[in-house]
Amino acid sequence: METRMASGEHDDDTLQLGLVRMQAAMAKSGDRAVVVLEGRDAAGKDGTIKAITKHLSVRNTRVVALPKPNDRERTQWYFQRYVAHLPAAGELVIFNRSWYNRAGVEVVNGFSTATEQAQFLRDVPDFERMLVENGIRLVKLWLDIDRDEQARRLEKRRTDPLKALKVSDLDLVAQDKWKGYSAARDTMLARTSTPIAPWTCVLADHKKRAHRAVIRHLLHTLAPENIAADIPAPDAEVLFAYDPTTAERLAK
Repeated sequence: METRMASGEHDDDTLQLGLVRMQAAMAKSGDRAVVVLEGRDAAGKDGTIKAITKHLSVRNTRVVALPKPNDRERTQWYFQRYVAHLPAAGELVIFNRSWYNRAGVEVVNGFSTATEQAQFLRDVPDFERMLVENGIRLVKLWLDIDRDEQARRLEKRRTDPLKALKVSDLDLVAQDKWKGYSAARDTMLARTSTPIAPWTCVLADHKKRAHRAVIRHLLHTLAPENIAADIPAPDAEVLFAYDPTTAERLAK
């Protein structure tokens, strides 16, 4: 056990160093990167972000977690308030939930109309194509957990005072609307995973394994080859590219 733990800690140090080297390379080259982090309630988005940003520069790293739109923002082009947070040269921006709210939580809870949701699914591939063609490196991650694990984590939120700030009204319906969220997820992934902006899925029931897989994926996707070369590939049992043949591995 001690040997495995020491090995895991060594792997974590190597991955953290890889992220630091990646960010230094981005600062030098002026590369811009966006990570879209989506997933079920309690799937571990906050913890994954902490694992990614632990040693990164706050000047060159921004985490964007927007509240619900205000009255003025609701009259704007849907993507407008997200565009304002896109990266400049050398920056990494992580969206903790993103424009994909319209394909997930808004669908399940009726926060937007069916017409607005359909328009989003039509528009988002073109929106993301414009980002990528403008030079932004775009990584889209979907974190998935099974129903029992979600129930366990939500209960821990409710009973742990240190997790009080994570509790939301949507937590109360996450289990009751499980199948609705599954259906919305399946439609979203199928309609918006494109060759230029594909989705990558992460089975996140085991947090540390998920964190390591995500960081390895980011390094292989965003870091220069000389940095990524020494990083093992992500665990294929944990992280995999979305396509119709892999969709069945997601929680139903």
